[in-house]
Amino acid sequence: MPYRAPVSDFQFLFDHVVGLDQVAGTDLFAEATPDMVEAILNEAGRMSSEIMAPLQREGDLHPAVMENGKVRCTPGFDVGYRAIADGGWIGISAKPENGGMGLPVAMGTAVNEMMAGACLALQLNPLMTQGQIEALEHHASDELKAIYLPKLVSGEWHGTMNLTEPQAGSDVGALSTKAVPNGDGSYAVTGTKIFISWGDSDFIANTCHLVLARLPDGVAGTKGISLFMVPKLIPDADGNPGVANTLKVVSLEHKMGLHGSPTAVMQFDGATGWLVGEAHAGMKTMFTMMNNARLGVGVQGLGVAEGAFQHALAYAMERKQGRTPKGAGAIVDHADVRRMLLTMKAEIHAARAIALACGVAIDMGNALNDAEWRARAAFLTPIAKAYGTDTGSAVAMMGVQVHGGMGYIEETGAAQYARDVRVTEIYEGTNGIQAMDLVARKMMDGGDVANRLLDEIEANAEAVRGDFPRMAGAVWDAAETLREATEWLVAQDDLNERFAGAVPYLRAFARVLGAHYHLKSAMAEGGKGPRSELARFFVTRLLPEHAALLIHAKAGAEGLYAISVDDLSA
Repeated sequence: MPYRAPVSDFQFLFDHVVGLDQVAGTDLFAEATPDMVEAILNEAGRMSSEIMAPLQREGDLHPAVMENGKVRCTPGFDVGYRAIADGGWIGISAKPENGGMGLPVAMGTAVNEMMAGACLALQLNPLMTQGQIEALEHHASDELKAIYLPKLVSGEWHGTMNLTEPQAGSDVGALSTKAVPNGDGSYAVTGTKIFISWGDSDFIANTCHLVLARLPDGVAGTKGISLFMVPKLIPDADGNPGVANTLKVVSLEHKMGLHGSPTAVMQFDGATGWLVGEAHAGMKTMFTMMNNARLGVGVQGLGVAEGAFQHALAYAMERKQGRTPKGAGAIVDHADVRRMLLTMKAEIHAARAIALACGVAIDMGNALNDAEWRARAAFLTPIAKAYGTDTGSAVAMMGVQVHGGMGYIEETGAAQYARDVRVTEIYEGTNGIQAMDLVARKMMDGGDVANRLLDEIEANAEAVRGDFPRMAGAVWDAAETLREATEWLVAQDDLNERFAGAVPYLRAFARVLGAHYHLKSAMAEGGKGPRSELARFFVTRLLPEHAALLIHAKAGAEGLYAISVDDLSA
């Protein structure tokens, strides 16, 4: 389906809103000059729009299948993947010594969003590999790094993440997959994993599985889990794919969407694997990969939102129905259609700014080895993941609504966006889990990181109150209300009291952050221009939702249990 990469929006946010110049000012990322950023965005945008976007419908209409025990992928995906790999986009943020570009995560985040907007089913493949690259860079032995990293970075091989089992979903500690030492430094890995994205393909030379399993002396729960590299084809002495490992794809899941992405049930039958990181520290090691993936999944939601918005806008500009304030014409001039389109665009801008700000925080933490920046990145990650994917689903469903009855007809393509994006609110930690992480682990500092963010929001609003009295005043007031709710949460010693309102609290925080970034966008335009009008729309019509969300957040857990399970089922 047609897709125009929003290059100018990324450039604007980098230049005026999220402060990419701070990143470029560090020694580590000195090569991220304005010219380099512009070139990267333009080239990645061209590849996404021209090569990947035409594959969007192909993946839905001609899904990955199993034939005679082999995975057969969507026609054309091999060409699209090769364009991604040859462009160096898989290794955009990987270390140069492993063949990567070594560019900021913030830039990689922008590139990933464009690819996801063009064809999410295909983009999911390099996203998994990027997470694996980061995990290996941080935790693998030098020998494993030498064998796997150059080929993963180049795209010659690709990576997967194997956590989930039938009885162990969010409760990963309940897994039953076992790893037994072979006596030669390798391990025999046995077990079944489900929901494995891109568990195999027919156009990549090797599939490298990172698998969570328990050693014989591993204790129960997450503290007894270790991480193993288990390749489809065992590398020979020269590092090339050799004999087949004792693992297989049992079946492919029949999914609601993302039909072009082969989601596998994997069986490991004493498969040969190698320990990554320390024994019994698999969850810590895997979280390196998962944190990368959580930001990546957040922008997957954003990418789909952008694609759905463009699709809906094009339809609204062409579809003529009834009379509008401008006379007989396209439905884009009906007030309610305008409301939906503006909501879609305003939500995308807010969520995109949050994701890029999270990327900047990651980069600054890495470049300066700074604990405060790293704490900010950790705090923003669950917000970026949850709000980005909530936005993806909401915008895609709104896109169906803009199409009216035709949105319910598969041939228009509007429904595909809604089906494809829905899983992003579930995988890499459901959005409920993201919210629980935000109000628990990320509040272990007593709310210090949250309050520093709110200090910045209030200081910025106060500084421009004279030029933007209504918008700045509303943003300042909302930040103060959010601060009061944060103080209430931190005061709750019973975590279940926090968990009961975790989701509305996260959404309220996203509303306030989004308003802050919209205000900064209006400031950069001098208050006159389309971004300024979009900011007024967001602050006037969407920001007020934070108040109701925070009432919900502070309601506590008691009312949730006042109705018994028996009463629920009556």
